[in-house]
Amino acid sequence: MSSYTDFLHGLPPQKMWGERVYVTDDFHYPDKLNAVVELLDKHVAEGRAANTAIYYKDQILSYGELAEMVAKMGNALRKLGVEQGDRILLRFPNNLTAVAIWLATLRIGAVAVMVMPMLRARELYYRSNDSECSLVLCDAASIDEIRKAEPALDTVKNILICDGKDERYKSFEDLWRIESHECEPANTSRNDVALIGYTSGSTGDPKGTVHFQDDVLAIADGYAKNILAPTEKDIFSGHPSLSFTFGLGGLLVFPLRFGAATVLLDQFTPENMLKTLVDYKCTISFCAPTCYNMMMRLDEEGKFDLTHLRVGVSAGETLPKTVFEKWKAKYGTELLDGIGSTEMLHIFISNFPGEAQGGVTGKPVPGYEAKIIDDNGNDLPDGTPGLLAIKGPTGCRYLKKIERQEGYVKNGWNIPGDVFMRNPDGTFIYQCRNDDLIVTGGYNVSPPELEAVINEHEAVKESAVVPKPDDLRGQIVKAYCVLMPGVEATEDLAKSIQDHVKRELAPYKYPREVEFIEALPRTDTGKVQRFVLRDKATEELGESTI
Repeated sequence: MSSYTDFLHGLPPQKMWGERVYVTDDFHYPDKLNAVVELLDKHVAEGRAANTAIYYKDQILSYGELAEMVAKMGNALRKLGVEQGDRILLRFPNNLTAVAIWLATLRIGAVAVMVMPMLRARELYYRSNDSECSLVLCDAASIDEIRKAEPALDTVKNILICDGKDERYKSFEDLWRIESHECEPANTSRNDVALIGYTSGSTGDPKGTVHFQDDVLAIADGYAKNILAPTEKDIFSGHPSLSFTFGLGGLLVFPLRFGAATVLLDQFTPENMLKTLVDYKCTISFCAPTCYNMMMRLDEEGKFDLTHLRVGVSAGETLPKTVFEKWKAKYGTELLDGIGSTEMLHIFISNFPGEAQGGVTGKPVPGYEAKIIDDNGNDLPDGTPGLLAIKGPTGCRYLKKIERQEGYVKNGWNIPGDVFMRNPDGTFIYQCRNDDLIVTGGYNVSPPELEAVINEHEAVKESAVVPKPDDLRGQIVKAYCVLMPGVEATEDLAKSIQDHVKRELAPYKYPREVEFIEALPRTDTGKVQRFVLRDKATEELGESTI
């Protein structure tokens, strides 16, 4: 069994972590803690084995059936040689297998590294190598990019396929189906690593954020308990990928923590999201603001009955006041805006039911402290915009990124990089990002990562990527490209650049607009003046550039 020292491999020194504070009594956990025992075994032991845990398409899985599935998978993982502390790359859509394998991974004390099916080969092998995964488990429909990445997977010893067949890889289902339905949980501690989530920042490569067994429970015992107040009768649903901590919390951890049910969708469209909310009589939804807006546009005549929906959670980007007001007027339900981060694992500032205001992000989630500071860390008075600083039961721990850790944590406070303003009543209002991160339709896009790929195109000399305001998505990605000498700027070339990005990176990252310019604006020292391009993109609203 791995030691605690082994678990900490790649983590920054503890003195560099954000200070973990516990403002309320909701976070008293024993030193020996396995999150899956609390999320699953507890319900079976207390007589809720027959209660529905998961709805997925035409399948219904009870807590007892899910527990057996998780136990079988845990035994199969152990027979494959997975030990406590080993990292496993999980690549799945939102489905039953994804949930069960994630729980099985934590049950045996291994570390889940869940990634989106949309990611391409280079994105996959970077995450796998950075987190030193020894095993890859992948949905059959998503295996192509894993196959492309395989030669560059430095630490992976085995690749298995799930929910389908492939002549090149063994079937994990063939292994776990024959296993015992009893699996002793690992004797993990509350501070043993449970998962590594990757976030797209504004600079450099994606960053792995490390979270412990007690972090998994803390987001439920903080946000879900105090904001949503779930019961066994609640039915959760939404569209965020389980590979996003927003989706992982809202669609897996929260419902299981409180014995509720969750409805999984493997693909989002406004229509199937609305139909899901109606057909399953969902009571709690998790969606990005863009998606709530898309659903309202589709349901102009109000044909969808959402009277069972008691609350909608909105995160991933700021919730426009107009969307909040229109949704409430149309369906009679409050959308609770909130802000969280992969570094903090979930939402730490939120509106509260009955108190929600359009255009206001809300107050700190019980268990967290928040304040506004200047660039030097000095506290700012109410009504003054500044950097948001957070403390609570969760905090930032970057994997192998000491320099980024120094930038995110200052004097024990986590600094997400968002500019906020606090009102005298204690509510916080979002102002803007303090860096160049692009948030489009709830997805984060890192300009440097995207520019590096665009610049690989044979026709491109250099490029700069900026956000352009958009009514539907909040922002879209716009690329300004300087071409190689003698290359003609055409619509076909713009499309070629877009297609190149789609092949190399997740599709949501591609630039929806490409504009060719003679040169990038720069300072005297040669730095690209992104603000000039951002202003230019904003001025072009409503215009087409390709």
